[in-house]
Formats: sequence, C-alpha cells, structure tokens
Amino acid sequence: MRSDRRSHVLDAALQVFASYGYRKASMEDVAQAADISRPGLYLYFSSKPELFRATVEHALEDSVEAAQRALADPDRPLHERLIEAFDRWAGRYVGPMADEIGVLIDSNPELLGAMPVEYPERFLAIVTEAIAADGDGRTHVPPGDVAATLHSTASGIKHEVSSRAEFRARMTTAIDLYCGR
Repeated sequence: MRSDRRSHVLDAALQVFASYGYRKASMEDVAQAADISRPGLYLYFSSKPELFRATVEHALEDSVEAAQRALADPDRPLHERLIEAFDRWAGRYVGPMADEIGVLIDSNPELLGAMPVEYPERFLAIVTEAIAADGDGRTHVPPGDVAATLHSTASGIKHEVSSRAEFRARMTTAIDLYCGR
C-alpha cells in the first residue's frame, strides 16, 4: 500500500511541478494535491529537491515500463505495438503539459543528473530491439535509425498537438509510413 500511496504522491507532484514550475511549487502545494498532510509528505521526501528528482524519475520509469510492456507482445503486429509504445512514452505528455515538463527538466539539470539522457536512451533501445526483432525487411534503414527518427517525430508532434488522441493519430500516420501501410 505504501508504494501505491507514494506513486499517488509522485503523480500529484508531477502535476504541481508542471503547473507552477520547480521554483514556485511548494511542498504544501504537493501535499494538498496529493491529499496528504505536509508532515506526511515529509515522511516520504525530506526535501523539495528529493521530491522533484523522485517525481521525474517516477514519470520516466513509468513511461519506459509502459512502452516496454506495449512492445513485448510478439503476437501483436509491430505497427500496433509501436503506436502504443510511443503513446505511452510521449503521448501522455501532450500540449501544454509537454512544454511545462520540458522546461522543468531543462531548467533543473543539477537536480536530475543523467536521467534526461538515460531514459530516452532506454526507450530508444527497446524500440530498436522491437523493430530489429520484427525483421520483415520492409526497409534497408538500420533499426536504430528508424527508432531515432520515430522518436524525433514523436517529440515534435507532442509539442504541436493539443490532445493525446491527436498525438496518437499523427504518430499512427508516421508509423504507417514506416510500415508501408
């Protein structure tokens, strides 16, 4: 139960940090959003920097794990698995949320260490592996290049659209192009 409560707190913290920014967000704001007392919040996290780092790590880990689960089912067509993986990785952070989270990560590198590089690399590795394992020879482009191009496409789309449905539709078009549909 503690881990469910901790996840709830981290999800609420992500919303608060995205809304107010790191500097303006307070532990009290997070406590209110998570429906927990401020002293209760301090039982989980001793400081705002610790909470922020845990929040970003939680969001990135959740996104990578969700994408990995989407790509893991070899009985589903690659096309479907790729759409779901990119939706889980980037589609959940579309519109204004994408801009706010990007600013949070970019403006606080000292708090995050290597996370902003490591997690995208992990995501690209699992997408590359899925494309390589599919091996139907639809293109002579190396799987890593396809994964990187789709990732760049997803990054651009998430800043252009206002809804997750629109993100998913545009990524479906990009993946359809790769899959020759």
